[in-house]
Amino acid sequence: MGRRRVLTTGTGLVAGTLLPPAAASRTAAAAPAYTNPVIWQDFADIDVIRVGATYYASASTMHYSPGAPVLRSYDLVNWEIAGHSVPVLDFGAKYDLNGARGYVRGIWASSLAYRPSNRTFYWLGQIDFARTYVYTATDVEGPWNRLTTISTPYYDAGLLVDTDDTLYVAYGNTTISVAQLSRDGRTQVRTQQVFSTPSSVGTLEGSRFYKINGQYYIFLTRPANGQYILKSSSGPFGPYTMRQVLLDLRGPIPGGGVPHQGGLVQTQSGAWYYMAFVDAYPGGRMPALAPVTWTPDGWPVVQLVNGAWGTSYPSPAVPTPPRQVAPMTGVDTFDGTRLKPRWEWNHNPDNTKWSVDNGLTLRTATVTNDLYWARNTLTHRIQGPTSTATALLDFSAMRDGDRAGLALLRDSSAWIGVKRDGGATRVVMVNGLTMDGNWNTTGTGTEVASAPVSGGRIWLRASADIRPGAARPGTFSYSTDGTNFTRLGPSFSMGNDWRFFMGYRFALFNHATKALGGAVRVPRFELSTP
Repeated sequence: MGRRRVLTTGTGLVAGTLLPPAAASRTAAAAPAYTNPVIWQDFADIDVIRVGATYYASASTMHYSPGAPVLRSYDLVNWEIAGHSVPVLDFGAKYDLNGARGYVRGIWASSLAYRPSNRTFYWLGQIDFARTYVYTATDVEGPWNRLTTISTPYYDAGLLVDTDDTLYVAYGNTTISVAQLSRDGRTQVRTQQVFSTPSSVGTLEGSRFYKINGQYYIFLTRPANGQYILKSSSGPFGPYTMRQVLLDLRGPIPGGGVPHQGGLVQTQSGAWYYMAFVDAYPGGRMPALAPVTWTPDGWPVVQLVNGAWGTSYPSPAVPTPPRQVAPMTGVDTFDGTRLKPRWEWNHNPDNTKWSVDNGLTLRTATVTNDLYWARNTLTHRIQGPTSTATALLDFSAMRDGDRAGLALLRDSSAWIGVKRDGGATRVVMVNGLTMDGNWNTTGTGTEVASAPVSGGRIWLRASADIRPGAARPGTFSYSTDGTNFTRLGPSFSMGNDWRFFMGYRFALFNHATKALGGAVRVPRFELSTP
């Protein structure tokens, strides 16, 4: 069943009652506090674990490569991007933009786990409803390597490393199953249906699998407004009983949705937290954190503030972090010879056409008039609620017919950049790049403003308002000195429809419309907030 159909059938059901507020509500003034969302960037379908004193989380990336970013934190509040579990989307030519496209496919809800017996991280996820892939690493920064391919597609899977070291996977949509893997994790030993969702609930998916105090739990989401949990006292294959965790709960982001589809994690001191995501388009799905308590008979309860998921809670009691995490905003001068993990390509890149050497070089990799077909478009998440990207572009090696610049990229896109045609070079603002609901291009863009440029470099700027609840403006400007910027073109309306799943991103691109051979260089990129 397609994800769009799944989410459509999961709506319009009778809403349940909210959980009561915590019996003893703590205020932000009583202790150091954090504010939700803990990450105002697009990280959806969170799976969160703790290994020793370090927390890790994985997220969906669809058609972006590398896929499945691994986030790292020492306090559950401040996070950095440490690496990616899926180094390349080698699941077919469409992920190379070779004759087909993989938009809204690729890395969906997947699972991250750690196996103490061999000190190894495991990532597990299904691709294209065809099969499941397992990758492993002894360090989240990599290298990550494919361990195996399993013929059963474990939809929205949750991986459990049991206390006896057995590997189990909970998965499915509405019909929930549990699979047991071989000791080496390479093959399926057994799979069995363990639960059928009542029609009164509708759709359940997004499995997370836990063993807590000898009980087995499968944490499930009802997209996009509920969370339920199954509990078994008889082993991983059930039988399971169900309880509602939250439904139609007011979230912490004004204009955003209900926190759901995340994971549970326990701190070193024994406290529990639920890290979910909030639908907050046009920016995407933002992680939010709330404390969890347990009833005497072993069911989790999300602690609320005035009947809602709190915008602020006391910070988790954890040891002093060993260091500050790397910020997700700021300046990147592309120092060294590798991209930092904050960057992801739109589909797999042609690695012969780009390089990092104290600056980013993008050589044209595709001859096309359609940015959605152009390879080597490099993307960066937008920081909410508003942020600005500024890129210094050296366009001196562009060739006739080339297009290079900075985009606001999604299924409806716009960009500012440089066009070189017939010996003339102009800075232009282009909008009207569009896709239909099957992610086929319906518009390749219309130039709506331009100005002549000379010399060999220009500063390009895109500002994005991604506060959810409505379409929001994006604006473009340029500078010839890096200080004084000139607005170019009208505001671009960034839509807040969810069906593309991934939120808007900033994107650096360079493609040819006539012939390959041109190049641009980006010595500096800055993501800043007001």
